[in-house]
Amino acid sequence: MALKMIFFDLDGTLLPMDQDAFIQHYFRSLSAHLAPHGYEPHSLMQGVQAGIGAMIANTGEKRNEEVFWDTFCAFLGRDARKDIPLFEDYYHRHFIAAKAACGCNPRAAECIAWLKKKGFRLALATNPFFPALATLQRIQWAGLNPDDFEIITTYENSRHCKPNPEYYRDLIRELDVDPRECLMAGNDALEDLVAETTGMKVFLLTEWLLNKPGIDITSYPQGDFDDLIRYISSIE
Repeated sequence: MALKMIFFDLDGTLLPMDQDAFIQHYFRSLSAHLAPHGYEPHSLMQGVQAGIGAMIANTGEKRNEEVFWDTFCAFLGRDARKDIPLFEDYYHRHFIAAKAACGCNPRAAECIAWLKKKGFRLALATNPFFPALATLQRIQWAGLNPDDFEIITTYENSRHCKPNPEYYRDLIRELDVDPRECLMAGNDALEDLVAETTGMKVFLLTEWLLNKPGIDITSYPQGDFDDLIRYISSIE
C-alpha cells in the first residue's frame, strides 16, 4: 500500500538531544523554580519520576495528565494540584534552560517541508509525558512549526505512552488512517519500532539512536534524514 501518513518522534529524532543532559537541565531548573515553594529537590524528582512511571503503565481509563497528578500528589503526600500554576509558570519562563542539551538539525525541517510538498499527512508522535506548553517549545527549538502536524501528543490528550502499542492504536483511530499506509520514524528502538506491531512501517533515525534493550535492528530501514527520504520515495 502507498504511504499517506508519516508519524515522527520528537526528542532525539526531529530535535537533536543528549537525553541524559536534557534530564539534568530539566530537573535542575524545575527544582530551582519550586524550592522556594516548599518542594525539596530529591522528593520532587522522585515524585515526577513516579508520575512518569504511572503514565507509562496507564491502561487508558484516564488521560495521562490525570494519572500523573494523581500519582504525584499521592507520592508527595500533599495536594499538589493547587500548585499546577507554579508548574505552568516554570514551563513558560524557565523550561528554556533545558534547550542547552538540544541542537537543531536543518535537515529535519527540510524533510518535513519535502513531505508536506509531496502531500503526506504528518503527526508528531512524541512520548506524551509533557504538557503541551513544554512540547510546543521543543518543536520550536527544532526549528519546526507546530502547525505542520495534524496532531501532537501531549499528556493532556493521550491515554497511553510508548512502548505500549495502544499508544499508536489510539492515534490510528483518532486520525482514521489505515496503519498499512503509515510510517513511524523515530530514534528509539524500543519505543518507536513497536509501532510495527500495529501494521505500520517503521524507520529508525540513528544519529541519536537509543537502544537500551539491545534490540537487533539490522533488519530495519535506518539512517539519517536523507536515507529516510530515499526510503519513503522507494515505497510511495
